[in-house]
Amino acid sequence: MHKLNWDDLRFVLAVADTGSVNAAAKALGVNHATVLRRIASFEEVCGGPVFERDRSGYRLRPSRAPVIEAARLAAQNISTAEALMQGRSSQAGKTLRITSTDTFCQTVLAWIYPALSRRVMPDRLSYLCSNAHLDMARLHADVALRPTMTLSEELIGKQITEMRFSVYTRRKAKNETKGWLGMSGAIERAGPAQWMTREIDPSDIIASADSFCLLTQMLVKGNAQAILPCILGDASPDLMRIESAAPDFHVPIWIACHRDLAGSERLQCLMDSMEKLLQPHIPAIAGTAASARAAAGGR
Repeated sequence: MHKLNWDDLRFVLAVADTGSVNAAAKALGVNHATVLRRIASFEEVCGGPVFERDRSGYRLRPSRAPVIEAARLAAQNISTAEALMQGRSSQAGKTLRITSTDTFCQTVLAWIYPALSRRVMPDRLSYLCSNAHLDMARLHADVALRPTMTLSEELIGKQITEMRFSVYTRRKAKNETKGWLGMSGAIERAGPAQWMTREIDPSDIIASADSFCLLTQMLVKGNAQAILPCILGDASPDLMRIESAAPDFHVPIWIACHRDLAGSERLQCLMDSMEKLLQPHIPAIAGTAASARAAAGGR
């Protein structure tokens, strides 16, 4: 019986991370055939295929997610052993990858970073900012902080609050507001974008962006109106909520991981820590922080 070649792990993880043999070969500095040979070797020794092959590339089989997580940990432990042999520190820990939208990466995740980092030490945090949902089946990330109406079947997690959207304009614009800023790219799937598609004449949309953070900055500079997450709009002293035909949209916010990794103590600790540290920021996400400040006498 063949024994596992630990070096094959590099090739398996590269394909899992990139989703294609060509991209993995480029990342590792080898040719296409070498990657295929190493993947086949790993699958033969481990008793079956790790990936599903389709037109979009190599997708991790759902049942193999724990295999890739274990392989990732093994690779990190090998790196630790190499560091010890070379007299370098091995206390850097493992990398825990959190994916979320730029709205959350540039607000609450940045705010809780110091405390969250201390809680997971000696492991390290890596934030992956993407408005497009990363493919958790390929283990591009360990944990997601995700705004979505429902979780996909591959994910399991907990809803921690709802994110509220409202219509904003520049304070100095007031009655001078002209047109709308629209949503494009990955955020076209958002409820506000779908409402705009149904209710707003395309000729009234003067510009668009694929990022709510960018839309916020655009709104500050011009005389327009836009639907923004309240955590962004309320935080800008240059913006104000306005009455509009648009309803207040509410989107559930989830902390989730891949279903097959739900038993991981490391990931559960990370998710529990995130939930606890996010609690003081729930009013900002839910759009109630501004109301509380107004009732107390100002911003």
